[in-house]
Amino acid sequence: MKNIVYFDLETQKSADEVGGWDKVRDLRLSVGVTYSTARGGYLVYGEKQVDELIRELQRADLVVGFNVIRFDYEVLHGYTVFDLTQLPTLDMLTVVTEKLKHRLSLDSIANATFGLEKTSEGLQAIQWFKEGKMLEIAEYCCYDVKLTKLVHEYGAANRQLFYKNRFGAKLSVGVEW
Repeated sequence: MKNIVYFDLETQKSADEVGGWDKVRDLRLSVGVTYSTARGGYLVYGEKQVDELIRELQRADLVVGFNVIRFDYEVLHGYTVFDLTQLPTLDMLTVVTEKLKHRLSLDSIANATFGLEKTSEGLQAIQWFKEGKMLEIAEYCCYDVKLTKLVHEYGAANRQLFYKNRFGAKLSVGVEW
């Protein structure tokens, strides 16, 4: 059985706090979450378990995420010399952006495809970190991983995803993964 690892993380700091988006490595991990198809379940990692998180990603047959190459991997590059972009990875944002020539959010795809919405957003997770609300971050991140898994599975089965454009029209984009 192929081990697909769905992955997302949240950070301790915002881009503004570290001096811009060119310093993503300095954002620091607050919580990372994976769902492994081989394990059949979720794991939650804090900053102290970042090495275990990286090892899980390295063992995956495929890592699936949304903006995982430019964001999540870059955050983790602050903890390792290993080039995570060398891992077998499906970054669904990259695929969709190449097709449409503009970016979509995971939320817009999940909403148009399933009628589901994210439970919060990244800046709220940063605030929760500052307040020590690690359980809230873990729940939010787990839900994002669940949405990532649902979007990937739907795209694999139906070869398309749905989204709403800025005028509210429901459109589709073909995907091949």
